[in-house]
Amino acid sequence: MNPGRTVFAQLIEYAPHKQFQRCVERYDHHRRAPRFSYWDQFLAMAFAQLTFRESLRDIEACLRAAPGKLYHMGFRAPVSRSTLADANERRDWRVYADFAQILINEARHLYVDEPLGLELDHTVYALDATTIDLCLSVFPWARFRKTKGAIKLHTLLDLRGSIPVCIWITDAKLADVRILDVLIPEPGSIYLFDRAYVDFERLHRLTEAHAIFVTRTKKGLRWRRIYSHTVDRSTGVVCDQTIALTGVNTALDYPQHLRYVRYRDPETGKRLGFLTNDFALPVLTVVGLYRMRRQVELFFKWIKQHLRIKAFFGTSVNAVKTQIWIAISLYLLVAIARKRLGNDRELYTILQILSVHAFEKAPLPQVLSADDYTSKDGDIRNQLSLFNI
Repeated sequence: MNPGRTVFAQLIEYAPHKQFQRCVERYDHHRRAPRFSYWDQFLAMAFAQLTFRESLRDIEACLRAAPGKLYHMGFRAPVSRSTLADANERRDWRVYADFAQILINEARHLYVDEPLGLELDHTVYALDATTIDLCLSVFPWARFRKTKGAIKLHTLLDLRGSIPVCIWITDAKLADVRILDVLIPEPGSIYLFDRAYVDFERLHRLTEAHAIFVTRTKKGLRWRRIYSHTVDRSTGVVCDQTIALTGVNTALDYPQHLRYVRYRDPETGKRLGFLTNDFALPVLTVVGLYRMRRQVELFFKWIKQHLRIKAFFGTSVNAVKTQIWIAISLYLLVAIARKRLGNDRELYTILQILSVHAFEKAPLPQVLSADDYTSKDGDIRNQLSLFNI
């Protein structure tokens, strides 16, 4: 790693530039390279995410404050607020979506051996959606309710490393369960859902694709017991049963047997019911798997708190999607750098370190591995006591 390059430039080195150019060529067939290229746009928006910029004017002011370092950060020319705004409005967001998919594939490869916390050889996914509120007067295309605008971010998260495998940005009115219509299940993989995804016709497609699902039961579900398996009630498991659905529609939508697990949480005393199409998993593994679904909720909380996907630099659909995909790309770059450097710090900590060292010229491994500063002499001898009279 070149110690003469800025920390930001060293992080961006983990982004494959040649593959990025292929993504550009896929959607932009103009031969003449613009002065402000797609790569410059990506760098500017990634910099804004990394350093928590609040607006296009903020990005411009921050980058122009250190003109001598722009070249060492990868910029070929100064960044203008109006130029960046035009790029976000006009340049196809699919360039950055495709590039994010390249980073996803690399990150998944690096985290393939990441421990799950359960003894499983399966790939485990959690599917959920989060709503991003928008001002209806500024984003009229994102109408959600009469006086409210919003979009939905549907995410399929690989729980080994918390890597987002598939992301769909949709109208907020779209029901969560409809994402199952575009999901291509992997045979042998495990999918974790909450009750919003309980649609037995769609769940039966997963079974036919030889995929496993674990979800919560809905109230009012009609079924009959086929067989009861022996359970150890001291573990909190109330019952483990093979069941058949008996509802007029559900019996037709899912004609095969299901497994029903009833569990009492020893900490809260709450009783939870789970459904799965797998009859071989240990009963406590079924319970543990559903608990792991919370990782996708933590992922949403993390990116909303630490990336810029709630306040947008542009008002068009294209600008919003561009910003979200570049934010996801930065998340993946940090995850890739963490693994490549063998650093065990949390992603949040790494992001905070990078945000304050972006302009510095120091080796990235050294910056990320530096211990927290602690005074060698905890008692400062010449410090006056405030309360001494």
